Amino acid sequence: MSTATAPVETLPFQAETRQLLDIMIHSLYSNKEIFLRELISNASDALDRLRFEAVTQPELMAGDEKLEIRLEADREQRTLTVRDNGIGMSRGEVIADIGTIAKSGTRELVERLQQGESKQAIAEMIGQFGVGFYSSFMAADRVVLVTRRAGASTATRWESTGDGTYQVSEVDPEQLPGRGTSITLHLKPEDRDNGVEDWSDRWVISRIVRRYSDFVSYPIILTAEKDPEIEDLAKEKETGEKPRMPLEEKVLNSMKPIWTRPQAEVKAEEYNEFYRHIAHDWTEPLKVISFKAEGRIEYQALLFLPAQAPYDLYYVASKPGLQLYVKRIQILEKCEDLLPHYLRFVRGVVDSPDLALNVSREMLQQDRHITMMRKGLTKKVLDTLDGMRHEEGKEGKEGEEGKEGKEGETYLKFWKEFGRAIKEGVSADYENKDRLLELLLFQSSHDPEKLTSLKDYVSRMKDGQGEIFYLTGESRSQVESSPHLEAFKEKGYEVLYLVDTVDELLTQSLTEYAGKRLKSVGKGTVSLGSEEEKKQAEEALKAKEEELKPLLELLQQKLDEHVKQVRLTSRLTASPVCLVGAEHDYSPQLEKLLQKGKGGGPRQRRIMELNPAHRILAGLKERFDHSPDDPLIAEYADLLLGYGLLAEGSELPDTARFNHAVAELMARGL
Repeated sequence: MSTATAPVETLPFQAETRQLLDIMIHSLYSNKEIFLRELISNASDALDRLRFEAVTQPELMAGDEKLEIRLEADREQRTLTVRDNGIGMSRGEVIADIGTIAKSGTRELVERLQQGESKQAIAEMIGQFGVGFYSSFMAADRVVLVTRRAGASTATRWESTGDGTYQVSEVDPEQLPGRGTSITLHLKPEDRDNGVEDWSDRWVISRIVRRYSDFVSYPIILTAEKDPEIEDLAKEKETGEKPRMPLEEKVLNSMKPIWTRPQAEVKAEEYNEFYRHIAHDWTEPLKVISFKAEGRIEYQALLFLPAQAPYDLYYVASKPGLQLYVKRIQILEKCEDLLPHYLRFVRGVVDSPDLALNVSREMLQQDRHITMMRKGLTKKVLDTLDGMRHEEGKEGKEGEEGKEGKEGETYLKFWKEFGRAIKEGVSADYENKDRLLELLLFQSSHDPEKLTSLKDYVSRMKDGQGEIFYLTGESRSQVESSPHLEAFKEKGYEVLYLVDTVDELLTQSLTEYAGKRLKSVGKGTVSLGSEEEKKQAEEALKAKEEELKPLLELLQQKLDEHVKQVRLTSRLTASPVCLVGAEHDYSPQLEKLLQKGKGGGPRQRRIMELNPAHRILAGLKERFDHSPDDPLIAEYADLLLGYGLLAEGSELPDTARFNHAVAELMARGL
């Protein structure tokens, strides 16, 4: 019996199609092994469509109700076959669907690719072409497809080498006894240097399926030769001939996506195991977030808050992102678009049936669905963090005074690892800024052991205090010993200690909270106490400055290269001097960070503030009154500048000169 019931028809692609295939295979796909993911995805779609049509036409599934995807590997013939018993295709559908790459519009597509237009910009147009199937040519020199539409009595064969033409013919239905599609790839020689593996190897196939298609809801069954036993290897060594091993079948995928199961039905051990699988982290996650979104767009998510920050969390080269599945097929291993960058520490998977994809399934079309999912996922993570903070306050009140509740301890663990990342969000996520402010924790002068929130700080503010005071620095010990804090400590004002590097960025966008302006105690002027006390202090300071005006002008003249003003201050009670910035100047820490950048950064002249009650200033006044040209005044000017710089942790402009002045001072003292 002849296998062909109709002559083979050779159909040419458009002139540009061969060029388009070359561009697609070598440029649009970054990982050649995903051809198998594409074929399995197509097979899963065909099974889904059969189930849908069988609702109204149950006869389509008659006699073959077990839906499955089969892989057949033949290492001797170097072929890999992907079969499904899904809806199948008619001859017309083969030409219209498998051959869509030959439709009009190809020329425009090629031109836009050649012009270097971004892949995202052509996403909508390229999505019109059913070319996922054509990724087969990354793995095969020749592809043969045989398909039979459910309910049809004939089968169709399609074959191509990707050289610009394809052959279509009607074949004996016995070549495909039941409905569905069979795709046979005649594989290219193995070439690992160019990303071409031995895709007839059962272990390679198993790895790819587990990575990309483990949660496809239909069984993926591999038929391949069994591994040789010791006796078989011994026989091969003796005879020099490789024995033909019997075939065995094995289901490769689990078909059990953990994120689709109710959280109450999943054991903690199962979540921990899945987390280890996707995060490559052997510690247990700090928090599990499982939810399903319904409405205009549907998706399911299983997210994890790690217990420890990865080593590269704050590296520029770090590539964060959630795993993205569409209909349980992994599309992206790291999708950066699903969460804002400051939540890059979150691990997990998101699965949606509603996303529009482009040709390679590697780049998402930037449509409203992504925006909606990003908002929903961000809200869920922030809700979880807010819940952890809320439970802290609730259990803290119900328990012993000062004792943290269980959830409070969990949040503090989270904050220790990821607090810096949350602070980044204040300046990056304007929409959620108010929510993020409630999550922030800081060290402060209120308690040397415990962190405080902005809300708690405000609740402790003195009557009439209109500002939230803070000071930035490199460490708590450095900030705590700063002379800038002397008046605040004496009068009992709480000061926040901002000692994370990211705090310098935070203060640029966090200027107000609960109607209270944030004020750096290292910038501008300071006036503490009641209105009457402030008025009296200002008048006394003004009178003292008038008395010392000639001396202050001389000091300014001597230090003009480094300071833009010398003035008296009420912020010092013990130290003789401190350096401050104007309201909009950089802090010393930020200035140092900018200096480390390419090309350096701006160098600022500071404001020198002197303690009007300190005996050093009184001594200088006596020297000046006796002799304005006394060289010791200039020497003390340098010493005061160095004192102020060292007190805030800044570098001296001339270390040798400062050391010499100190040595001379010590010698005179002896």
